Amino acid sequence: MISLIAAVGKNWELGKNGDLIFHIKEDMRYFKETTMGHKVVMGRKTWESLPRKLPGRENIVASRGEIPDADLVIHDLNKYLQENENTSEEIFIIGGGMVYFAALPYAKYIYLTEVEAEDERADSYFPEFDKLKYNREVIKEGKSDDLAYTFVKYTKK
Repeated sequence: MISLIAAVGKNWELGKNGDLIFHIKEDMRYFKETTMGHKVVMGRKTWESLPRKLPGRENIVASRGEIPDADLVIHDLNKYLQENENTSEEIFIIGGGMVYFAALPYAKYIYLTEVEAEDERADSYFPEFDKLKYNREVIKEGKSDDLAYTFVKYTKK
């Protein structure tokens, strides 16, 4: 099954200048705990923004070119998503914006850290989706450096 995981602002902001907008320590911990032991799929720009390969996970990169250190490079993201939509294994889409957009129709779960903030300088956004098509479960609420956030799991009905 396909799952999306991201931290988003009030206006669906994800990133700017090749980096995350919100740096929340608890969110990083949640991301690691949630994705550990799973396949993580990302676009080339997300891959290049990482300090290193994500340990304990199979790092899959969607790219037209070759990515030497990736565990797997997929050249046809839609084909990969179609082939894995109904597998029992949970596969996490971790960015960026275009990869989330392509994967959204296949997603059974969407794990969002909903941050109560906005950034007008954002240049990457999570795709808006019809929340009425999902059950919403609040996992945890918190605050870090004056940023209020909520971990939410959306499950497709």
